[in-house]
Amino acid sequence: MSEDVLNLLEKAEGVLHGHFCLTSGLHSDIYFQCAKLYQYPDITEKLGKKLAEKLSDVEFDTIVAPAIGAVIIGYETAKNAKKRNLFVERKDGVMQLRRGYTLKKGERVVIIEDVITTARTIKETMEAIKEYEPEVVAVGCIVDRTKGKTEYNIKSLMQIDPVVYEPDNCPLCREGIPLVKPGSREDKVKA
Repeated sequence: MSEDVLNLLEKAEGVLHGHFCLTSGLHSDIYFQCAKLYQYPDITEKLGKKLAEKLSDVEFDTIVAPAIGAVIIGYETAKNAKKRNLFVERKDGVMQLRRGYTLKKGERVVIIEDVITTARTIKETMEAIKEYEPEVVAVGCIVDRTKGKTEYNIKSLMQIDPVVYEPDNCPLCREGIPLVKPGSREDKVKA
């Protein structure tokens, strides 16, 4: 399945090669720009269906996705899983559940993300909903870059083991390759 997902990402020009500052602050020679997928509703729908199938063995009530990047894939996954769909968004730099959305205590939640590298946004999403005391039963994503170094039950369409570098020890920086930050997060870029 990973090859199919990679082909869809490449078809949508969502796989970039160069020198990138990831949302995590780490540097890499590959970047997955899943937002490019959203230009093509048919591709996005296919990936949402595949992700819903990946989650078919998980009992859950609601999907929660962090804005901006995961809102559309969260919606498509929820649509295909026939589940409720919510999103959290940043206000004053902090992820929050807004727009009148609420969760019930014990409600079984799956968090959907587009790409996971350090799981920082997953932690922020969990923090945003914790006051409601839901049960987070799984995390789903298109691309998992964590190399299995997370405590979450991640259901991914594609798992890769990319090379990433700390900004102060990046050979791409030493080679003078221009650094690009294509993500949506605007804070703390270590370049």
